[in-house]
Amino acid sequence: MTTHGAKQKIIVVGGGIGGLAAALSLARQNIEVLLLEQASHIGEIGAGIQLGPNAFNALDALGAGDAARKRAVYTEHITMMDAVDATEVVRIETGDKFRSRFGGPYAVIHRADIHLSILESVQQNPLISFRTSTHVADVKISAKGVEVTDTKGDVHRADAVVGCDGVKSVVREKTIGRHHRVTGHVVYRAVVELENMPKDLRIKAPVLWAGPRCHLVHYPLRGGQQYNLVVTFHSREQEEWGVKDGSKEEVLSYFAGIHERPRQMLDCPTSWRRWATADADPVDEWGSGLGTLLGDAAHPMTQYMAQGACMALEDAVTLGEAVAQCNHDLDAAFRLYESIRCPRTARVVWSTREMGRIYHAKGVERTVRNLLWQNKTQDDFYSSLEWLYGWRKENCLQLR
Repeated sequence: MTTHGAKQKIIVVGGGIGGLAAALSLARQNIEVLLLEQASHIGEIGAGIQLGPNAFNALDALGAGDAARKRAVYTEHITMMDAVDATEVVRIETGDKFRSRFGGPYAVIHRADIHLSILESVQQNPLISFRTSTHVADVKISAKGVEVTDTKGDVHRADAVVGCDGVKSVVREKTIGRHHRVTGHVVYRAVVELENMPKDLRIKAPVLWAGPRCHLVHYPLRGGQQYNLVVTFHSREQEEWGVKDGSKEEVLSYFAGIHERPRQMLDCPTSWRRWATADADPVDEWGSGLGTLLGDAAHPMTQYMAQGACMALEDAVTLGEAVAQCNHDLDAAFRLYESIRCPRTARVVWSTREMGRIYHAKGVERTVRNLLWQNKTQDDFYSSLEWLYGWRKENCLQLR
């Protein structure tokens, strides 16, 4: 229990989107934050991500919403196409009515741009300090506080620790165990310059082409000057979680049976990055005492609902609100935070797995999939998404 009068200090491990958001949320509760990042600088790799209105509501609560909005590309709709015959399966409009319903837009943004939008606010906060090139080797949690030891032998002490260090989280290994699950699904990502994107696919929206055991997604970035291209398939190989360079030949070998319209995109990238994906079975706690987890360290998930970064942002805001609700009793705040976030993120993990099955349907399952949303109105779609996109700071301590 830490309710002493001196300013509290929390170590945040990991300087990605979740780690920066956690640091900012805690600092807004007048807590001193030491952020430890293993890379040599605070930055972000990858290509584009999608941000639902729940993410923008979280960014607004963190004070980074305006910066993110200036860098985002706002979408007109979210569409699923059948990659075999190029017919439209479902289309959800994301214009004024959508924004009014959920209190925010649906947008796409380069991962580096959303990271920078939060980093700018973090750098302006005098309560947050950084240690880069710092790889955590051990974490010890006691009733009096925490000790985090890095691979150089330096020991960092604080009142509590929050692990935001991703799927292979060292903090998670020390609190509840690692337990990530390699899915066997491989994701290739590339950024395509506007002039190299087929004209008939320059669409101001995320478009998903659902195929048998595979799919493609594309959407604009950076004012429409670039397009994010993501392809996913069920690997024939035994995969290990990780990232490496990919090959066009491998991609083409998994997409032989799809329609020419989406298939033409596979010739666009000049280089690819290949991710073997992982998630984890949900659990009902992420720590004990003065330690907890956030983002992929807590609930790694696949990309099928585009909610990985969104959930990390929600986590961060909820953690700060739990600290305030518990009057800075960090042990109690962490348990309150987990009691809310474990069930919600579990629902997203399980929903994401099921959505992956739906996207990759083949045979009669594909036929059934294509009938699922017939005769649905936009209000029907919005009602079905209320549990996800209706999240706000004001209701973040309520089970949803």
